[in-house]
Amino acid sequence: MRMSAVASQIAQSLDLYNLGRMVTRKTVALLASLPESLINFRGPLIELLRARGHRVIACAPHAPRQVLESLATWDVPFHPVDLQRNKIAVVRDLRYTWRIRVWLRRAKPDILLAYTPKPVIYGLIAGRLSRVPKRCALITGLGYAFTGQSLKKRLLAEIMARLYRIALKDCTCAIFQNPDDLELFRRRRILPPGLRTVVVNGSGVDLLRFVPRQMPEGPVFLLIARLLKDKGIREYVEAARVVKATYAEARFQLAGWHDTNPEAIDRTDLDRWVAEGVVEYLGPLEDVRSALAAARIYVLPSYREGTPRTVLEAMATGRPVITTDAPGCRDAVQHGVNGLLVPVGNVPQLAAAMIQMIRHPELAEAFGRAGLRIARERYDARIVSEAMADAMEFDG
Repeated sequence: MRMSAVASQIAQSLDLYNLGRMVTRKTVALLASLPESLINFRGPLIELLRARGHRVIACAPHAPRQVLESLATWDVPFHPVDLQRNKIAVVRDLRYTWRIRVWLRRAKPDILLAYTPKPVIYGLIAGRLSRVPKRCALITGLGYAFTGQSLKKRLLAEIMARLYRIALKDCTCAIFQNPDDLELFRRRRILPPGLRTVVVNGSGVDLLRFVPRQMPEGPVFLLIARLLKDKGIREYVEAARVVKATYAEARFQLAGWHDTNPEAIDRTDLDRWVAEGVVEYLGPLEDVRSALAAARIYVLPSYREGTPRTVLEAMATGRPVITTDAPGCRDAVQHGVNGLLVPVGNVPQLAAAMIQMIRHPELAEAFGRAGLRIARERYDARIVSEAMADAMEFDG
């Protein structure tokens, strides 16, 4: 066959493929509890969905101007609906469900992707009532309810489990960010029989924004998280006290937002730690790249995560990581390869891991190189977004 004929056949095949993509163009609705997450966490997914020819719409509580401007550049319409995130409030939650139902009935999306607990629970219920053809849950972590053994938390966990069961009934798929959360849902019989489940590597990390940076010489530790007890903030501060008793030059930095969560760190405690010189509070950073570049070791003593985005960002920057042997955290960090794992809530072992990084700078550097390699191989946000988009589009 002549080359011109072959080229003509290829061109015709591509035209048919692109036509097929146009015919199957879908409207995808994203439902979030924090408007900033649409940019910071779902940005690569939005770009991919649009590149595949889909229309994307979004809903979250009222968004700041920067978020609206970013969504506008992607031609993503935004609909604000208020949400009380951190506690069960029956009247407000019912009102939220009704408003999401009204939005979905008007927007008529083909696919709904909801993430974080309340959007998943009430959004999928609203999606069922609105007869959205495909309803997908993204389980980004289990949050406050599943991180303790007190009577209050056990009761809350049972309530949340029952709500998840209702929401996931007749759901199209459930996407998890670590295998531990999937196993917990199975063990508690939250997942309905036959529901398709997918595990992806967290939200991934944008390797074009987070690039390797030269490691500083001094022992500077950094923790970035919402200021919650279950992020291990208190353990970080107590371990810092232990380390500074021997290594006075060590610096311990903390960045993050105050929260209305019942487990939020009291502002007076934070002010006291700063006044004592135990930690340096960097505030709620909009862009964490400069803080990561200035730090030598990243620390996240969290009790449980989906897959912690800040750990992935630290790895992409070329930083070693100290984190806990907890769901989500242990998936990104291989003990003795790209960082160190310590038991949840164990201050002495956390401090010992910090001291090990100080005493063996060559180890910290080797961990940083390995973390960068792992980030590139497993956690590229574009590859993760492709896995999520494939799960949402699946018609089998």
